[in-house]
Amino acid sequence: MAISTSISRFTAYYSHNGLSATARRAGLAARRALFSNRSVLFYCNLATQMAPPAELPSFLKLERKKSFTDLSPEDLQAMLSFGNPKLARQRMEERFDQGASLWLIKFRGQLAGSGWTLRGCAIAPYYFPLAEDDVQFFDFHVFPKYRGRAIDWFLMTHALQGVAADGAARAFAEAAEWNQASLSSIGMTSFRRLGRARMSTIFGRAVVCWAESEALQPVRTGRRERQSASPRETMCGPIR
Repeated sequence: MAISTSISRFTAYYSHNGLSATARRAGLAARRALFSNRSVLFYCNLATQMAPPAELPSFLKLERKKSFTDLSPEDLQAMLSFGNPKLARQRMEERFDQGASLWLIKFRGQLAGSGWTLRGCAIAPYYFPLAEDDVQFFDFHVFPKYRGRAIDWFLMTHALQGVAADGAARAFAEAAEWNQASLSSIGMTSFRRLGRARMSTIFGRAVVCWAESEALQPVRTGRRERQSASPRETMCGPIR
């Protein structure tokens, strides 16, 4: 992340939450960066592993947006209300330009959460190359006031169903190892744990260190099988 972007996000958080909360957040972020910056990766074979999604309750509604102009002013305002609005808007436009889809879930007509999917490639340097029928799930988030109601489960489960209907073969997601809430939410869906890894970006190339204690299993689809390299083979190796 660029230094200017980090400073802008810090300033926006400070303006919304004050000095004390900002200091606590900065300390927590520093500890996570130094000691807990490993991620847990998940995958879902959309042909064989995905369970049928439960019907959405009447008070929930799922929407998929494929361009910035699809967003209503109310939804856009809600999406930009966290952090720096200018940077958030720029990031959204860039993601739509790359072909990403934005999934929105609403609780009694109010935006309660969102998440992104991108097919055929990753939104940023990733842990391994993605095939043309692979989909990355990223930045799934439920607003604080709506947490604890399984909204994240409905959102991710129905997004899986949506990309499967498009003909995608596999889905991948990840969450920070310290983020127990996200790990629990993903674990309750059709995603299955793939492994743990730490990634750094050096001169635009991803260097990935897999947890040596975990051997990645073959990821199967109905049309092909790709054997993931073992942690010992990929330990701190660049992804090309």
